[in-house]
Amino acid sequence: MNYQDINAKTIGDWCREGWVWGIPVSHETFQKAREGSWDVLLTPTKPVPHSWFGELRGKKVLGLASGGGQQMPIFAALGADCTVLDYTPEQLESERLVAQREGYEIRIIRADMTKPLPFADGEFDLIFHPVSNCYVKEVRPIFRECARILKPGGALLCGLDNGVNYLFDETETTLTWSLPFDPLKNPEQMESLQKGNDGVQFSHTLEEQIGGQLEAGLILTHVYEDTNGEGKLHEHNVPTFWATRAEKKAL
Repeated sequence: MNYQDINAKTIGDWCREGWVWGIPVSHETFQKAREGSWDVLLTPTKPVPHSWFGELRGKKVLGLASGGGQQMPIFAALGADCTVLDYTPEQLESERLVAQREGYEIRIIRADMTKPLPFADGEFDLIFHPVSNCYVKEVRPIFRECARILKPGGALLCGLDNGVNYLFDETETTLTWSLPFDPLKNPEQMESLQKGNDGVQFSHTLEEQIGGQLEAGLILTHVYEDTNGEGKLHEHNVPTFWATRAEKKAL
């Protein structure tokens, strides 16, 4: 079993246990979005500014590793033409259930984002990519693929782990690991993840996360930081995530 299959199984287990990022939106939340009252998250606590999206009605939106029935239903309620790609069947099943319940169409694709994305050049107006590339070893190829499938003038919205979480033990009180955190190279890190049923996770640098977007030809327009939302680092207001908005240069 490769590490992506381990992660799909692990996240499926989390969903069955009531993982917060696997609980789909309610009918009431969907209806409020239709009425213009909505928010979505790229990172644990801070809603994404609505100005990052622009007008969504009629736009082609990809939820990249964004299954779970949390964000895509909101975009569908706002009139977007939605596609979701994820590698965890349970997360995709949540998308199906919400779409059936609310009566909208969504294209649902199970695929591994470490491979070339199964979309045409310039297919999407917006890609919404919440925190998930911490489960992927190499992130630069993902940003290159996002740039390829975006229309000129389209935007990539990302939630990104900045690596601080990987320095500490599970209590967030003891500095434990050196960076980079790469369990494929460090058996002790892999053993620690396995004990916690945490899948296979990787730290990434500023050069990889933001530099990778710039190297792909995208133009960074906005950024903000966020915390874990709970735990010791959160209590000390330590930023552990970035949210970024980048555009593909218009023709």
